[in-house]
Amino acid sequence: MKVSDDLMVQQDASDRLEESARKVLGERLLHRGAISKLHDLRARVLDLARRVDESDEIGALLNGFSGGYVESGPSGLITRGRDDVLPTGRNFYSLDPQRVPTKAAWRVGQRLAEAVIAKHLDEEGRYPENVAIYWMCTDIMWADGEGMSQIFALLGVEPTWKPNGRLQGFQITPSSDLGRPRIDVTIRVSGITRDNFQVCMDVVDDAVQAVAALDESPEDNYVRKHVFERLLPSGGGNPSDADLRRAARRIFCAKPGVYQAGVQLAVYASAWKEEKDLAEIFIKWNGYAYGRGVWGEESFLELAQSLQSVDVTFNKVVTDESDLFACCCHFGTHGGLTAAARHFSGKEVKGYYGDTRDPQHVEMRDLADEIRRIARTKLLNPKWIEGMKRHGYKGAGDISKRIGRVYGYAASTREVDDWIFDDIARTFVVDQENREFFEENNPWAMEEIARRLLEANERGLWDADPDVLDELRSRYLEIEGWIEDRIDGIEGDFQGGAVDVIQLEDDIEGWGQQMAAIREALDAE
Repeated sequence: MKVSDDLMVQQDASDRLEESARKVLGERLLHRGAISKLHDLRARVLDLARRVDESDEIGALLNGFSGGYVESGPSGLITRGRDDVLPTGRNFYSLDPQRVPTKAAWRVGQRLAEAVIAKHLDEEGRYPENVAIYWMCTDIMWADGEGMSQIFALLGVEPTWKPNGRLQGFQITPSSDLGRPRIDVTIRVSGITRDNFQVCMDVVDDAVQAVAALDESPEDNYVRKHVFERLLPSGGGNPSDADLRRAARRIFCAKPGVYQAGVQLAVYASAWKEEKDLAEIFIKWNGYAYGRGVWGEESFLELAQSLQSVDVTFNKVVTDESDLFACCCHFGTHGGLTAAARHFSGKEVKGYYGDTRDPQHVEMRDLADEIRRIARTKLLNPKWIEGMKRHGYKGAGDISKRIGRVYGYAASTREVDDWIFDDIARTFVVDQENREFFEENNPWAMEEIARRLLEANERGLWDADPDVLDELRSRYLEIEGWIEDRIDGIEGDFQGGAVDVIQLEDDIEGWGQQMAAIREALDAE
């Protein structure tokens, strides 16, 4: 096409845009500035459309398999405005961790911190002294460090940046400007955060240590308050720098190389009897400290001590592409934090859930409300169920896994309403059409669903509707018949509807001795 012809096409499109705008908005509402913005928007939409069309994931994959060069490009969520990920099909990289948090994420993190504090003030009439946070890698990879910023804001420090956008460090906000106490934090990082974003953990650890070292009153600085309560319970003495450093450890994870919180494994194996068991499992699996110059040091006592002052546990959602039933790590870690904080503090602990899906409108809700939201919009949503059923065996298995995570939250937090379990039983076990789907595609998934529901009732996690429970028990006998028919002649055991509870003290060699030292140290305080 000649340049003159191209200009004529562009002018024609411009004329049609203005003509359409006048029809929709009318002459009175349309002015020169509005037309200019419409032209800018049109150019942006056309650019996005071009980059979508240029996406060639299969071609790039085959080119890479053939040893060809695949151009690099960033990753991220286009639903959060990251149109720089287009075109897709490039050899994507995650991010530069030294640019976390971004200035935009800092503003969101400030609002998250303010929302947590305001909610607790409204409900309890006092500031939370310690917020236990599950710091996931998605906060860094998807949300540019909103959660990291929230931690800074709670501590009363502010990130500083170099001219090129990289993080320079932080500055401490004066207590007089902060207008509230500095809130202590207990952080359980995910395994991926631990292994890939050490630079982020180091900066957070530096901030905690700096706040703990401030010469401020306990009423103004809860970090320092809790550090000295542990080191100097009688009010005397002069702790060493090493003792102060250890008492101010706030970043914990599983042992290096381990990617589990432990609680989910115990829940799925029925290897627990009461909340104390889950709390102690959480300490034993996650009592390894991380930070500047600290990599996976055993710190069981320090984690238990930090949890003693926790008032709130926290996690958040950043996109509808994932939710708290998407992985067992959510209930294993956030639920484990909650169970452990309740047990070691000896008091009720709030479970909060943040929502930054729209960064302009940060929301804060109870964990129970978030569980209800996802149960309604996904797990019990007929459209979602039909979509899963299209995947046959895999879809049935994924439904079963999600229901297992509902059970996991009930076990670890007691925040699942009875009606949710009632509706799960009615929808997936009692309903004939769905039951036939499972029978045909994956009867083992159906057996797992029904058995977990029965276990929830037997453990007192679900006060079932009597009619629903009777129907569930009846249908479980039918499900057992399916399984027995399919495994007839196959060697191996079938668990059936029995719930065999493993008692840690009696059934796991050495467990009692391992936990005794931690209990004795806490009692000695």
